[in-house]
Parts: sequence; structure tokens; C-alpha cells
Amino acid sequence: MAAPHRRLIGAAALAAGLVLAALGAQQARRTGPPPAPQAVPGEIRMLSSETCTVCAIARGWFQARHLPYSECLIERDPACRREFEAGGWSGTPVILVRGKVLLGFSPPLVQDALAGRG
Repeated sequence: MAAPHRRLIGAAALAAGLVLAALGAQQARRTGPPPAPQAVPGEIRMLSSETCTVCAIARGWFQARHLPYSECLIERDPACRREFEAGGWSGTPVILVRGKVLLGFSPPLVQDALAGRG
């Protein structure tokens, strides 16, 4: 007896989700895409390594959005290596956005840091 009710509730939840998604898409069409994050030189710095594939993804993301960033390689730059070790970080990339430390690469977290959120 309880199983049909669960299916009904599940179907109602799915329908509500679809309606909300459609409304969100309609709003996005009216207002356009969200603005690209903005930064000035010196606000984004990436500590990376030569073999880091995620670093390459982050690099491409910054370049595609014309976000100015600086980068240092921990294998080539002794000051970069010292900073990396002093931070106690275990992997790259380490992305510093306006002083906020982001471990790894997450576009939403970078956008939040640029917007002053999080």
C-alpha cells in the first residue's frame, strides 16, 4: 500500500523539479548568461607543477575568460616551492584569489572568490 504513495510522491517531486528547471531556463534566456568574473592583474595566482593536468585545465579556463593570472611552477621556482611547502599543501594547483586559498580547481569557487563570496 505504501509503495504506490511513494511512486506518486516521487513523480510529483520530479514534475516540480522539471517545472523549476524550465522556469530557471526561461529566466536565463531573458536576462542572458551571468557576467564573466572580473579580475585585475595580481589578484589571481596559481602555484602549479609541471605534471599537473588540473593545472592545465585551470590555465585554459583563465585564458578562455581573459582573466589575468600569474603562475609559478614549484619544480622550477625556489620561492614558489618554499611558499608551497610553508602552506603545507599536498597537491597542485593551489590558487590564490584575492588572498583566499583554493586547493585544487573549481570554477564556481573561483567565481565566488572573485565576487567576494565564500
